[in-house]
Amino acid sequence: MSEFTPHFLDLIADAAHKSFWRKRALRAFLRRCGISEPALATWAADESKRDFLDRIFPVVEKHTHGPQVLTKMARSLAEQKSFPDLDGWEDAELKKQQAREAVSALRDFLRIKDEQALSERERAETRRRVGEVRQRSAERRQTLARLAARLDELAAEIGKQEAGYRFQDWFYDMLDYFEVASRRPYVTAGRQIDGSVTVDGTTYLNELKFTREQATGPDVDILHKKVHDKSDNTMGIMVSMSGYSKPAMDGASGPRSLILLLDYSHLYLLLTGAMSFTELVTRIRRHSSQTGEAYLPVSQFGS
Repeated sequence: MSEFTPHFLDLIADAAHKSFWRKRALRAFLRRCGISEPALATWAADESKRDFLDRIFPVVEKHTHGPQVLTKMARSLAEQKSFPDLDGWEDAELKKQQAREAVSALRDFLRIKDEQALSERERAETRRRVGEVRQRSAERRQTLARLAARLDELAAEIGKQEAGYRFQDWFYDMLDYFEVASRRPYVTAGRQIDGSVTVDGTTYLNELKFTREQATGPDVDILHKKVHDKSDNTMGIMVSMSGYSKPAMDGASGPRSLILLLDYSHLYLLLTGAMSFTELVTRIRRHSSQTGEAYLPVSQFGS
């Protein structure tokens, strides 16, 4: 409890005053809550409980550990279920009823303050989470922007061998951004593989073409051969920045097509942040399963 309003202090003092009829009992309670012996020693014999509490509370509140002491006092009073110091008096029932009412008022106040504190903590936590989401979103947008700028720079050198190697690096950096399991280019059994990517349990061998010319039928045949040499759960993804000839599309398509075709438009769709790489591959593969067509233009994604 960090804020002690006059009303809150009055509730604590009233509950303490009515819960303990004997000065000795009240003094013992105050001592257990952390009121120091020097402070208790200032309690004059002819000073009433009410007057002492009204005098000592402002002093306690200003002390370094005052808030903790007052909080412990308030919590201890609010937890009371019985009032043993009020037993044995002729008007014990009246005293206990007054004590219960004072403690109940204090307990209700604490409950409201606790609910307000909890709500504030929840609001603060919500603000923190929203801030983190915004920060991550901004960072992701910046990363996508950098990837887009890199691809734009590469596009100006399309067809050059060195640019093709840099395009491979770019492609796998893009997959890393989308947190897709992948393997960068490697050689197996003397055959060059432009890397692989795994989406929803299926591994796709990649064929990356950064040429001015469209991919051709023979290009597709080469990828088909690489795929057929692997296990049953292997497919292929060809990425051709310049698109595909009709023989290439026809060669990749069919009743049991194992190849998906992507071009520059699919890559730039990813760079807008409108779709993840996994979503892109899933959408094209679903189309291929339904139609036998290996290529689905971005313009038809809504169909």
